[in-house]
Amino acid sequence: MPITHTNAKGKLYYLHQGTTKTDKPKYYFSMQSEGTLAASIPAGFEIYENPNAQVFLRRIPPKIITDEERQVVEDGIRKYASIQDYKIDVRGNAIEIHTAHQDSETFREMFTGARPDLDQTQIAAFVAQAVHYMPMMQFLLEDEQRRTFTAQRYCFIGSIDDWIDIGHGRLTKLVKRYVKHLGQESYFELY
Repeated sequence: MPITHTNAKGKLYYLHQGTTKTDKPKYYFSMQSEGTLAASIPAGFEIYENPNAQVFLRRIPPKIITDEERQVVEDGIRKYASIQDYKIDVRGNAIEIHTAHQDSETFREMFTGARPDLDQTQIAAFVAQAVHYMPMMQFLLEDEQRRTFTAQRYCFIGSIDDWIDIGHGRLTKLVKRYVKHLGQESYFELY
């Protein structure tokens, strides 16, 4: 039985197996069902889907961020932020918040007006395929013993285009203080 994965956009991917030039095994996902399909995930690897629904096979990373810390960010966004369309991605010592680059509601209205024959489920599927997510804020674990973090926002000034620090401390306080700025003009005043 081949290994498959349906991503957040509803596309089916197949895990392929091949070899490198030095005869080492290599694995990759493709939407093509032809070729040498892997029957199992190699030991020590997992399927990873990034916020934009790209699918990869990666080594299982060490768990640095706890499930509870990820949940603090999730709960904080729901409680303090006005954004509705976002993804949280935990990578290494970072909890990243990605927000939709486009306005999902505008897409929904556009599809509804252009295609009155579609029901809300079909429109939601079109919107999910059209939306692209960008990293906007992250919380970096700085001290593993005390569990303190650095909050950063992405800076879009052409000469910078990188993360800038906006605060340090306990995750709950940072989340309460900063996630409310996501999707707001005040975001650009954080530094």
